[in-house]
Amino acid sequence: MERIAVFCSASQDIDDTYAEKARELGAWMGDNGKCLVYGGTSSGLMEEIAAGAKAHGAMVMGVVPTIVEERGKTSELCDVVFRTDNLSDRKDTMLREAEVAIALPGGVGTMDEIFHVMASATIGYHNKQVIFYNINGFWDGVIAFLNGLEKQHFAHSPLKNYYKVANSFEELVELIK
Repeated sequence: MERIAVFCSASQDIDDTYAEKARELGAWMGDNGKCLVYGGTSSGLMEEIAAGAKAHGAMVMGVVPTIVEERGKTSELCDVVFRTDNLSDRKDTMLREAEVAIALPGGVGTMDEIFHVMASATIGYHNKQVIFYNINGFWDGVIAFLNGLEKQHFAHSPLKNYYKVANSFEELVELIK
């Protein structure tokens, strides 16, 4: 997998552990010839992963909605910027440009991106997966929710066909080599 989409928080007010893990992933991507496809914003984990990737030679592709660009929040670390009209276009562009998606910790926007990838896979638009990078158990609640959907028969097929979980950096690397 050469082009990896990363969904993550743009918040500046989160624990530094998440920033360290984002930089570590970005550095690994650069060291291993991967291309980062991400939201292109200049704050939070988005800027951290881009900084790690760029410092280690990765191609950095930002997918930036017009409203983000108008607010001056586009990262200067992007080698390529895809401009989109809205968040829906952003998700479609990221999905088109990447071979897999990694979910770092994030908020409602990150969850929207994750569910977009999974929902479109369930009906056959693609066969790409989301990898939950479960730093400090961040995604445990979402994973339990997904398991509950299956147990209550709200999923037509096993949802694990559409996602994987990495509880450590080593597990993550194994899934994206």
